[in-house]
Amino acid sequence: MQLSSMLQLGLTGLLAACLPLSMVWMSSDPNKYRKLVWVTVFLTFDLIVFGAFTRLTDSGLGCPDWPGCYGAANPFLAHAEIVAAETLMPTGPVTVVKAWIEMIHRYLAMGIGVLIMALMATAWRQWRKTRRAEYAPALPTMLFVFVLVQGAFGAWTVTLKLQPVIVTIHLLLGMGLLSMLVWLGARQNRASALAHGRFTAPAAAAPAAAPATLGRLALAAAVVLAVQIALGGWVSTNYATLACTDFPLCNGKLVPEMDFEHGFHLWRELGKTAAGHYLPFSALTAIHWVHRNFAFVVLAVLGLAAWRARTHPGVARHARGIGIVLAVQAATGIATVYLNFPLTIAVLHNAGAALLVLMVTMLNYKIKYPSGPVLQASHHQ
Repeated sequence: MQLSSMLQLGLTGLLAACLPLSMVWMSSDPNKYRKLVWVTVFLTFDLIVFGAFTRLTDSGLGCPDWPGCYGAANPFLAHAEIVAAETLMPTGPVTVVKAWIEMIHRYLAMGIGVLIMALMATAWRQWRKTRRAEYAPALPTMLFVFVLVQGAFGAWTVTLKLQPVIVTIHLLLGMGLLSMLVWLGARQNRASALAHGRFTAPAAAAPAAAPATLGRLALAAAVVLAVQIALGGWVSTNYATLACTDFPLCNGKLVPEMDFEHGFHLWRELGKTAAGHYLPFSALTAIHWVHRNFAFVVLAVLGLAAWRARTHPGVARHARGIGIVLAVQAATGIATVYLNFPLTIAVLHNAGAALLVLMVTMLNYKIKYPSGPVLQASHHQ
Protein backbone atom coordinates (compact mmCIF):
# COMPACT_ATOMS: atom_id res chain seq x y z
CA MET A 1 0.00 0.00 0.00
CA GLN A 2 1.45 3.37 -1.04
CA LEU A 3 2.31 6.05 1.49
CA SER A 4 -0.30 8.43 0.05
CA SER A 5 -3.02 5.82 0.51
CA MET A 6 -1.85 5.14 4.07
CA LEU A 7 -2.04 8.86 4.84
CA GLN A 8 -5.54 9.06 3.36
CA LEU A 9 -6.60 6.07 5.45
CA GLY A 10 -5.16 7.62 8.61
CA LEU A 11 -6.94 10.88 7.86
CA THR A 12 -10.20 8.95 7.48
CA GLY A 13 -9.69 7.45 10.94
CA LEU A 14 -9.11 10.91 12.39
CA LEU A 15 -12.23 12.21 10.68
CA ALA A 16 -14.24 9.30 12.09
CA ALA A 17 -13.15 10.40 15.58
CA CYS A 18 -13.77 14.12 14.99
CA LEU A 19 -17.55 14.01 15.39
CA PRO A 20 -17.61 12.28 18.81
CA LEU A 21 -14.66 14.36 20.00
CA SER A 22 -16.46 17.54 18.92
CA MET A 23 -19.65 16.43 20.66
CA VAL A 24 -17.74 15.85 23.89
CA TRP A 25 -15.84 19.14 23.63
CA MET A 26 -18.98 21.21 22.97
CA SER A 27 -21.18 19.44 25.53
CA SER A 28 -22.31 21.25 28.66
CA ASP A 29 -21.06 18.37 30.85
CA PRO A 30 -18.23 19.78 33.02
CA ASN A 31 -16.63 16.32 33.26
CA LYS A 32 -15.46 15.97 29.66
CA TYR A 33 -13.27 12.95 30.41
CA ARG A 34 -16.18 10.95 31.82
CA LYS A 35 -18.28 11.97 28.82
CA LEU A 36 -15.58 10.80 26.42
CA VAL A 37 -15.34 7.44 28.16
CA TRP A 38 -19.06 6.75 27.77
CA VAL A 39 -19.15 7.99 24.17
CA THR A 40 -16.33 5.51 23.46
CA VAL A 41 -18.32 2.76 25.20
CA PHE A 42 -21.34 3.55 23.00
CA LEU A 43 -19.30 3.49 19.79
CA THR A 44 -17.49 0.29 20.79
CA PHE A 45 -20.84 -1.38 21.35
CA ASP A 46 -21.90 -0.16 17.90
CA LEU A 47 -18.65 -1.47 16.41
CA ILE A 48 -19.28 -4.94 17.87
CA VAL A 49 -22.81 -4.99 16.46
CA PHE A 50 -21.61 -3.74 13.07
CA GLY A 51 -18.80 -6.30 13.19
CA ALA A 52 -21.46 -8.99 13.63
CA PHE A 53 -23.34 -7.56 10.65
CA THR A 54 -20.08 -7.63 8.64
CA ARG A 55 -19.48 -11.27 9.55
CA LEU A 56 -23.08 -12.39 9.04
CA THR A 57 -23.34 -10.76 5.60
CA ASP A 58 -20.13 -12.55 4.60
CA SER A 59 -18.39 -9.20 4.11
CA GLY A 60 -15.22 -10.00 6.04
CA LEU A 61 -13.28 -10.31 2.78
CA GLY A 62 -15.18 -7.53 0.98
CA CYS A 63 -11.75 -5.95 0.64
CA PRO A 64 -9.31 -8.88 0.42
CA ASP A 65 -6.29 -6.91 1.66
CA TRP A 66 -5.55 -4.80 4.74
CA PRO A 67 -5.70 -2.01 5.86
CA GLY A 68 -6.97 -0.56 2.59
CA CYS A 69 -9.05 -1.93 -0.24
CA TYR A 70 -6.97 -3.17 -3.19
CA GLY A 71 -4.25 -0.85 -1.95
CA ALA A 72 -6.60 2.17 -1.93
CA ALA A 73 -7.93 4.15 1.01
CA ASN A 74 -11.60 3.59 0.12
CA PRO A 75 -13.77 1.53 -2.24
CA PHE A 76 -14.36 4.54 -4.51
CA LEU A 77 -10.70 4.47 -5.51
CA ALA A 78 -10.75 0.67 -5.90
CA HIS A 79 -14.04 0.56 -7.80
CA ALA A 80 -12.61 -1.02 -10.97
CA GLU A 81 -10.94 -3.89 -9.08
CA ILE A 82 -14.03 -4.55 -6.97
CA VAL A 83 -16.35 -4.59 -9.99
CA ALA A 84 -13.99 -6.94 -11.82
CA ALA A 85 -14.01 -9.36 -8.87
CA GLU A 86 -17.79 -9.11 -8.55
CA THR A 87 -18.22 -9.79 -12.27
CA LEU A 88 -16.20 -12.99 -11.98
CA MET A 89 -18.11 -14.12 -8.84
CA PRO A 90 -21.40 -12.20 -8.40
CA THR A 91 -22.15 -14.01 -5.11
CA GLY A 92 -18.54 -14.23 -3.99
CA PRO A 93 -16.83 -12.52 -1.05
CA VAL A 94 -15.96 -9.35 -3.00
CA THR A 95 -18.79 -7.09 -4.14
CA VAL A 96 -19.28 -3.34 -4.07
CA VAL A 97 -21.72 -3.56 -1.15
CA LYS A 98 -19.52 -5.96 0.84
CA ALA A 99 -16.47 -3.81 0.26
CA TRP A 100 -18.23 -0.78 1.74
CA ILE A 101 -19.51 -2.79 4.71
CA GLU A 102 -15.99 -4.02 5.45
CA MET A 103 -14.36 -0.60 5.06
CA ILE A 104 -17.00 1.19 7.19
CA HIS A 105 -16.24 -1.36 9.89
CA ARG A 106 -12.53 -0.53 9.61
CA TYR A 107 -13.14 3.23 9.63
CA LEU A 108 -15.22 2.96 12.79
CA ALA A 109 -12.52 0.80 14.42
CA MET A 110 -9.86 3.38 13.54
CA GLY A 111 -12.02 6.17 14.98
CA ILE A 112 -12.38 4.26 18.26
CA GLY A 113 -8.62 3.75 18.30
CA VAL A 114 -8.17 7.53 18.11
CA LEU A 115 -10.68 8.03 20.95
CA ILE A 116 -8.81 5.55 23.13
CA MET A 117 -5.55 7.38 22.43
CA ALA A 118 -7.29 10.59 23.53
CA LEU A 119 -8.46 8.87 26.71
CA MET A 120 -4.94 7.66 27.49
CA ALA A 121 -3.35 11.05 26.80
CA THR A 122 -5.92 12.86 28.95
CA ALA A 123 -5.55 10.37 31.80
CA TRP A 124 -1.75 10.74 31.90
CA ARG A 125 -1.93 14.53 31.73
CA GLN A 126 -4.54 14.84 34.46
CA TRP A 127 -2.86 12.21 36.64
CA ARG A 128 0.41 14.14 36.60
CA LYS A 129 -1.44 17.33 37.52
CA THR A 130 -3.91 16.08 40.14
CA ARG A 131 -3.04 12.52 41.23
CA ARG A 132 -6.78 11.92 41.47
CA ALA A 133 -7.89 8.29 41.38
CA GLU A 134 -10.29 8.68 38.46
CA TYR A 135 -7.34 9.64 36.25
CA ALA A 136 -5.15 6.67 37.24
CA PRO A 137 -3.57 5.92 33.84
CA ALA A 138 -3.01 2.17 34.14
CA LEU A 139 -6.39 1.14 32.72
CA PRO A 140 -6.44 3.67 29.83
CA THR A 141 -2.91 2.56 28.91
CA MET A 142 -4.03 -1.08 28.97
CA LEU A 143 -6.90 -0.09 26.68
CA PHE A 144 -4.44 1.40 24.20
CA VAL A 145 -2.33 -1.79 24.18
CA PHE A 146 -5.50 -3.86 23.91
CA VAL A 147 -6.75 -1.93 20.89
CA LEU A 148 -3.39 -2.42 19.14
CA VAL A 149 -3.66 -6.19 19.67
CA GLN A 150 -7.26 -6.07 18.46
CA GLY A 151 -6.13 -4.24 15.32
CA ALA A 152 -3.53 -6.93 14.66
CA PHE A 153 -6.17 -9.65 14.88
CA GLY A 154 -8.38 -7.60 12.56
CA ALA A 155 -5.56 -7.63 10.01
CA TRP A 156 -4.98 -11.38 10.46
CA THR A 157 -8.71 -11.97 10.00
CA VAL A 158 -8.30 -10.75 6.43
CA THR A 159 -4.80 -12.00 5.61
CA LEU A 160 -5.54 -15.50 6.97
CA LYS A 161 -8.84 -15.62 5.03
CA LEU A 162 -11.29 -15.73 7.94
CA GLN A 163 -9.53 -18.52 9.81
CA PRO A 164 -12.09 -19.43 12.51
CA VAL A 165 -9.78 -19.23 15.54
CA ILE A 166 -8.52 -15.77 14.50
CA VAL A 167 -12.03 -14.42 13.89
CA THR A 168 -13.25 -15.85 17.21
CA ILE A 169 -10.35 -14.27 19.12
CA HIS A 170 -11.07 -11.00 17.30
CA LEU A 171 -14.63 -11.17 18.62
CA LEU A 172 -13.49 -11.99 22.16
CA LEU A 173 -11.02 -9.10 22.13
CA GLY A 174 -13.81 -6.78 21.02
CA MET A 175 -15.97 -7.92 23.92
CA GLY A 176 -12.99 -7.58 26.26
CA LEU A 177 -12.38 -4.04 25.05
CA LEU A 178 -16.03 -3.18 25.71
CA SER A 179 -15.80 -4.65 29.22
CA MET A 180 -12.66 -2.66 30.06
CA LEU A 181 -14.22 0.56 28.78
CA VAL A 182 -17.36 -0.07 30.85
CA TRP A 183 -15.19 -0.66 33.92
CA LEU A 184 -13.45 2.66 33.25
CA GLY A 185 -16.84 4.35 32.78
CA ALA A 186 -18.13 2.90 36.06
CA ARG A 187 -15.02 4.23 37.79
CA GLN A 188 -15.71 7.70 36.39
CA ASN A 189 -19.36 7.53 37.49
CA ARG A 190 -18.33 6.60 41.02
CA ALA A 191 -15.71 9.33 41.22
CA SER A 192 -18.23 11.90 39.98
CA ALA A 193 -20.85 10.78 42.49
CA LEU A 194 -18.32 10.92 45.31
CA ALA A 195 -17.23 14.41 44.26
CA HIS A 196 -20.83 15.62 44.35
CA GLY A 197 -21.65 13.94 47.67
CA ARG A 198 -24.22 11.53 46.26
CA PHE A 199 -22.83 8.53 48.16
CA THR A 200 -23.53 7.74 51.80
CA ALA A 201 -20.96 8.32 54.48
CA PRO A 202 -18.42 5.54 55.11
CA ALA A 203 -20.01 4.45 58.37
CA ALA A 204 -23.42 4.13 56.80
CA ALA A 205 -22.12 2.43 53.68
CA ALA A 206 -20.44 -0.53 55.36
CA PRO A 207 -23.59 -2.65 55.85
CA ALA A 208 -24.36 -2.24 52.14
CA ALA A 209 -21.28 -4.21 51.10
CA ALA A 210 -22.24 -7.22 49.00
CA PRO A 211 -21.84 -10.66 50.58
CA ALA A 212 -18.81 -12.59 49.35
CA THR A 213 -21.05 -15.22 47.76
CA LEU A 214 -22.67 -12.60 45.51
CA GLY A 215 -19.25 -11.33 44.44
CA ARG A 216 -18.12 -14.84 43.54
CA LEU A 217 -21.38 -15.48 41.72
CA ALA A 218 -21.02 -12.28 39.68
CA LEU A 219 -17.46 -13.25 38.75
CA ALA A 220 -18.64 -16.73 37.76
CA ALA A 221 -21.31 -15.09 35.59
CA ALA A 222 -18.59 -13.11 33.77
CA VAL A 223 -16.50 -16.24 33.17
CA VAL A 224 -19.44 -18.32 31.96
CA LEU A 225 -20.56 -15.50 29.66
CA ALA A 226 -17.06 -15.25 28.16
CA VAL A 227 -17.04 -19.00 27.45
CA GLN A 228 -20.46 -18.81 25.79
CA ILE A 229 -19.41 -15.85 23.63
CA ALA A 230 -16.36 -17.85 22.52
CA LEU A 231 -18.62 -20.79 21.66
CA GLY A 232 -21.04 -18.49 19.83
CA GLY A 233 -18.18 -16.96 17.90
CA TRP A 234 -17.01 -20.46 16.98
CA VAL A 235 -20.51 -21.28 15.70
CA SER A 236 -20.65 -18.10 13.62
CA THR A 237 -17.13 -18.28 12.19
CA ASN A 238 -17.61 -21.91 11.18
CA TYR A 239 -21.04 -21.18 9.65
CA ALA A 240 -22.64 -23.75 11.95
CA THR A 241 -25.72 -21.70 12.85
CA LEU A 242 -28.11 -24.00 10.98
CA ALA A 243 -26.33 -27.29 11.70
CA CYS A 244 -29.34 -28.04 13.93
CA THR A 245 -32.61 -27.09 12.26
CA ASP A 246 -35.01 -27.77 15.14
CA PHE A 247 -35.29 -27.10 18.86
CA PRO A 248 -35.04 -28.49 21.55
CA LEU A 249 -33.91 -31.53 19.57
CA CYS A 250 -31.08 -31.31 17.06
CA ASN A 251 -32.02 -32.80 13.69
CA GLY A 252 -34.65 -34.88 15.43
CA LYS A 253 -32.32 -36.29 18.09
CA LEU A 254 -31.45 -35.36 21.64
CA VAL A 255 -27.82 -36.33 21.00
CA PRO A 256 -27.15 -36.29 17.24
CA GLU A 257 -24.12 -37.67 15.45
CA MET A 258 -21.21 -35.33 16.27
CA ASP A 259 -17.53 -35.04 15.42
CA PHE A 260 -15.91 -33.12 18.28
CA GLU A 261 -12.33 -33.84 17.18
CA HIS A 262 -12.65 -31.98 13.87
CA GLY A 263 -15.22 -29.48 15.09
CA PHE A 264 -13.07 -28.16 17.92
CA HIS A 265 -9.64 -28.42 16.33
CA LEU A 266 -8.63 -24.79 16.61
CA TRP A 267 -5.87 -24.22 14.06
CA ARG A 268 -7.35 -24.98 10.63
CA GLU A 269 -8.69 -23.20 7.56
CA LEU A 270 -12.30 -22.15 7.24
CA GLY A 271 -14.43 -25.13 6.23
CA LYS A 272 -11.47 -27.53 6.34
CA THR A 273 -10.06 -30.06 8.78
CA ALA A 274 -6.49 -29.77 10.02
CA ALA A 275 -5.51 -32.24 7.27
CA GLY A 276 -7.05 -29.99 4.60
CA HIS A 277 -10.17 -32.08 3.91
CA TYR A 278 -13.66 -30.59 3.89
CA LEU A 279 -15.12 -30.29 7.37
CA PRO A 280 -17.81 -32.97 7.89
CA PHE A 281 -21.33 -31.89 8.73
CA SER A 282 -21.13 -33.83 12.00
CA ALA A 283 -18.36 -31.44 13.08
CA LEU A 284 -20.64 -28.45 12.47
CA THR A 285 -23.36 -30.23 14.43
CA ALA A 286 -20.99 -30.68 17.39
CA ILE A 287 -20.11 -26.97 17.33
CA HIS A 288 -23.76 -25.90 17.29
CA TRP A 289 -24.87 -28.48 19.88
CA VAL A 290 -22.24 -27.46 22.44
CA HIS A 291 -23.10 -23.76 22.14
CA ARG A 292 -26.82 -24.51 22.41
CA ASN A 293 -26.49 -26.67 25.50
CA PHE A 294 -23.98 -24.44 27.26
CA ALA A 295 -26.64 -21.74 26.97
CA PHE A 296 -28.52 -23.55 29.75
CA VAL A 297 -25.47 -23.13 31.99
CA VAL A 298 -25.41 -19.42 31.13
CA LEU A 299 -29.11 -19.06 31.89
CA ALA A 300 -28.64 -20.81 35.24
CA VAL A 301 -25.54 -18.91 36.41
CA LEU A 302 -26.49 -15.44 35.14
CA GLY A 303 -30.09 -15.96 36.18
CA LEU A 304 -29.03 -16.93 39.70
CA ALA A 305 -26.66 -13.96 39.90
CA ALA A 306 -29.43 -11.60 38.81
CA TRP A 307 -31.88 -13.17 41.27
CA ARG A 308 -29.46 -12.87 44.19
CA ALA A 309 -28.58 -9.28 43.26
CA ARG A 310 -32.15 -8.10 42.73
CA THR A 311 -32.55 -6.84 46.31
CA HIS A 312 -29.02 -5.55 46.83
CA PRO A 313 -28.72 -1.74 46.94
CA GLY A 314 -26.98 -0.25 43.95
CA VAL A 315 -27.19 -3.26 41.64
CA ALA A 316 -30.90 -4.12 41.59
CA ARG A 317 -31.41 -2.22 38.32
CA HIS A 318 -28.54 -4.08 36.64
CA ALA A 319 -29.90 -7.38 37.95
CA ARG A 320 -33.29 -6.71 36.37
CA GLY A 321 -31.61 -5.72 33.11
CA ILE A 322 -29.61 -8.94 33.02
CA GLY A 323 -32.78 -10.96 33.53
CA ILE A 324 -34.57 -9.17 30.69
CA VAL A 325 -31.67 -9.47 28.23
CA LEU A 326 -31.22 -13.16 29.12
CA ALA A 327 -34.83 -13.82 28.17
CA VAL A 328 -34.45 -11.91 24.90
CA GLN A 329 -31.22 -13.77 24.13
CA ALA A 330 -32.93 -17.12 24.58
CA ALA A 331 -35.77 -15.99 22.30
CA THR A 332 -33.50 -14.68 19.53
CA GLY A 333 -31.32 -17.79 19.70
CA ILE A 334 -34.32 -20.09 19.24
CA ALA A 335 -35.82 -17.80 16.57
CA THR A 336 -32.58 -17.93 14.58
CA VAL A 337 -33.07 -21.70 14.21
CA TYR A 338 -36.82 -21.70 13.66
CA LEU A 339 -36.80 -18.81 11.18
CA ASN A 340 -33.85 -20.20 9.21
CA PHE A 341 -31.25 -17.60 10.24
CA PRO A 342 -32.81 -14.19 9.47
CA LEU A 343 -30.09 -11.54 9.43
CA THR A 344 -31.85 -9.06 11.73
CA ILE A 345 -32.44 -11.60 14.49
CA ALA A 346 -28.88 -12.93 14.21
CA VAL A 347 -27.47 -9.41 14.58
CA LEU A 348 -29.79 -8.80 17.56
CA HIS A 349 -28.48 -12.00 19.15
CA ASN A 350 -24.93 -10.67 18.87
CA ALA A 351 -26.03 -7.28 20.22
CA GLY A 352 -27.64 -9.04 23.18
CA ALA A 353 -24.34 -10.77 23.98
CA ALA A 354 -22.56 -7.39 23.97
CA LEU A 355 -25.28 -5.92 26.19
CA LEU A 356 -24.84 -8.78 28.65
CA VAL A 357 -21.09 -8.08 28.74
CA LEU A 358 -21.86 -4.45 29.57
CA MET A 359 -24.35 -5.30 32.31
CA VAL A 360 -22.34 -8.11 33.91
CA THR A 361 -19.28 -5.84 33.99
CA MET A 362 -21.29 -3.12 35.73
CA LEU A 363 -22.64 -5.70 38.18
CA ASN A 364 -19.13 -6.85 39.06
CA TYR A 365 -17.84 -3.30 39.44
CA LYS A 366 -20.65 -2.17 41.71
CA ILE A 367 -20.32 -5.25 43.88
CA LYS A 368 -16.57 -4.77 44.17
CA TYR A 369 -16.78 -1.00 44.74
CA PRO A 370 -20.07 -0.26 46.52
CA SER A 371 -21.16 3.21 47.60
CA GLY A 372 -18.99 4.25 50.48
CA PRO A 373 -15.66 5.86 51.38
CA VAL A 374 -14.05 8.47 49.18
CA LEU A 375 -11.49 6.94 46.84
CA GLN A 376 -7.84 7.46 47.72
CA ALA A 377 -5.38 8.44 45.01
CA SER A 378 -3.49 5.19 45.53
CA HIS A 379 -6.49 3.09 44.47
CA HIS A 380 -6.10 2.33 40.76
CA GLN A 381 -9.25 0.17 40.36
